[in-house]
Parts: sequence; C-alpha cells; structure tokens
Amino acid sequence: MKRNTTHGIPAEKTGNGGKAALKDLFDKCHKFSRADEAKALGYYPYFRELEENEGPEVTIEGKRLVMAGSNNYLGLSVHPEVKKAAVDAIEKYGSTCSGSRYLNGTLALHHRLEDAIAEFIGVDSCLCFTSGYVTNQGIIPTLVGRHEYLLSDKDNHTSIVAGTLMAKAVGAELIRYKNNDMESLEHSLSKIPLDAGKLIVSDGVFSMSGIVANVPQIASLAKKYNARVLIDEAHGFGVVGATGRGTCELFNLKPQKDVDLLMGTFSKSFASLGGFVGGSAKIIDFIKHNAMSFIFSASMPPANTAAALASLEIIKREPERIARLQEIGDYMRKGFRTLGFEIIESTTPIIPVLVRDDFLTCTFWRRLFEEGVYTNTVVSPAVPPGMQLIRTSYIATTKQAQLDFILEKFEKAGKELGLIS
Repeated sequence: MKRNTTHGIPAEKTGNGGKAALKDLFDKCHKFSRADEAKALGYYPYFRELEENEGPEVTIEGKRLVMAGSNNYLGLSVHPEVKKAAVDAIEKYGSTCSGSRYLNGTLALHHRLEDAIAEFIGVDSCLCFTSGYVTNQGIIPTLVGRHEYLLSDKDNHTSIVAGTLMAKAVGAELIRYKNNDMESLEHSLSKIPLDAGKLIVSDGVFSMSGIVANVPQIASLAKKYNARVLIDEAHGFGVVGATGRGTCELFNLKPQKDVDLLMGTFSKSFASLGGFVGGSAKIIDFIKHNAMSFIFSASMPPANTAAALASLEIIKREPERIARLQEIGDYMRKGFRTLGFEIIESTTPIIPVLVRDDFLTCTFWRRLFEEGVYTNTVVSPAVPPGMQLIRTSYIATTKQAQLDFILEKFEKAGKELGLIS
C-alpha cells in the first residue's frame, strides 16, 4: 500500500494528523530581537556612522569624539601622502581591476607591493589577498589537508578559525590549545606522530586582549616536534618591534628560519584594505596557484594597493611613530591602573578594560560616547560570560591632551556606574 507522505515525511511520524509541522529557514531571523531591544533602550553600540575621520578625532552622528577604539595604529589613514597615492592610482588604473589576480586583475602595483612587503618583513616572497580574512581562509586549508594536523590557539582571530574549519572539512585534524599556553601546545604536539605534517597557527598579537604570543617558544616546539609555524601579524606589523616588523623583530627571531609564514593585513597600520602572506618562494608560489580565496576573489583595487605602498614607505621612514605608539600604550595602561580599573595586562596599544557584564558594558560605552570618547564594546558571545569589556586601542598621532581627556571621561563614567570608587 502506498504510504501517505507530506514533503517526504511519512504521515504516521508527523504527529499532526498527517500534516508535517513545517519549519521556515528564516524563523531564526524573525525571532532575533537582541539588537532591536538594545536600540530601543539606546544602548546599541554597533554600526555607528562615521561622518568625518581626522585620525585621533572623528565625527559620528554629528558628535565630535576622541577616538580610543581604532586600529589605525600609526595614524596613516589621513596622511596626505597616502591619500594622494590612492587618488593617483584611481586616475591611472580606475576604481577596480574587475577580476582576480589569477586572470585579468594583476597590476604592476601589486607586484611592487608584494616585493616591498617581502623586503620589509624579511622573507623571500609575498602574496597579496583582497582582505586579511580571506588571506587566512586561503592559506590554512591550502597547506593542511587529510591526515595532517592543525594546532590553533583558542583565542585566535575568527579568520583563523574559519580557515581551520575549512581545513577540517577536507580531512585535516584540528586541535585547539589553551591561549598562549605552551604546556598545552606541547602536550598536543606530543600526541601527534612525529612524521605527520603539522602547522601551528597563532596570532602574534591577540586582537582582543593585546597580549603578545610566546612566539619564541612556539618556534622552539615546532622544531622539536617537526611542525611548521604561521603567525598572524595583523596587529603586530607596525605595532611591535623597534621598526614595526612584528613579533619576529620583537623577539629577535628569523623569518623563514624560526617562523615559516607571516601573515598580515593592510587595514590597520598600513591604512588600506587587503591581506598578505610572506615566506619562502616555493611555499608562496604553491599558495598562489592553489588557494581558492585568492584565485576566485577580485584583486586589491588600485587605490588600496597604492595606499598600502605609500604607508609602508612612511613606516620605514618614520620609526618614531612606532615608538610613540608604545609610549601611548604604556601611559594609558598606567592611567587606567591608577584610576582603579581592571585591565587585561599587555604590552601593546590594545588595552581592554574589564566590565564583566553585558548590560553594564553597553551602559559604560554609551556614557563614554555621551562624554565624547569612542570605544569598542565587546560582550558575549564574542567573549565568555564574565569577560565582557571595553576594548580601547590607540593611534600614534593622538595628542597628550586627548589621552588625558580619555582618562578623565573614563574616570567620570566609571565612578557613576560603580566600576571604580
């Protein structure tokens, strides 16, 4: 006898008189109300419209604010040379390349930038991607496949997580070790066959905490256990090291010898948009011809490429920007401690102020905004419950009076909300 079915579901199993309870894919979208609730209460901190940007000061929704939440670490996004380079590139090449690097989207500018970055970070070769996010999505699953192992720090950036999950989908074994915990990393490495292919991936500077990874120990363990190393320097290049060359410079390590691959972005210190990976020529050539996110993405637009090149020249010419950035980070850390705030201790210009409650964090953000200071709100699930924070980050061109203004407003809002006494 033919069975009665509803959308392929046997009628006797529907439990609804032969009618299946239909589920709409978009039900979860209609039920999502967290953002609307925050907006209704006036505590929604995201997607604020930036109307003017002068580096340390910005205009958002008609309000002038001191910026304490930017990744424009060296203040180059408004530098006249950088802006002129972008404009000149548009005049020469137009607004876009209209295709991937693989086919019709490669400019001489791309090769110039890749050569310049390779020289700057001390590697044989470099490859530029359209964004930092797709760089990690390209590198990781291209290099690590079936019966090979990925060891990824639990606090790595989401772009690394995306890359590791893509590698896992094609058969790689994924192991996540405790944040910056070298005992955890070694324990994991010791369980893997010595002759197996393996890649250790870590942020050089963790984007949320500002903590610098223990890159020397990672490199040492990699040699001991026959692993390769990829360090994501998105928040390291232009920020740490005497000349902004990242954690290898900071720890006196040799790129390609101690750390196999260095990844970075142009959206932060380099005042542009895009990503890159540097290493030995053979490895970069393999990535170039096999990374799907590179082959099937349109190339970096001319303006972005030229802006990154101009920023790099300024970074090489003016290392005092990196020194000033370090001074600012030290000054603000001391200031927050003196006021009594609980901060995550780091040695970078990323200084998170712990609040430990979703609603209180959003309230704190709003009070700071009203007082003329722009910061970044980080609440769960972006961080575990109890680790909610205001993420502050600084720009080398911020004036002393502006730094003191930030601390003054933190003190005022912090006392109002009972975060400090």
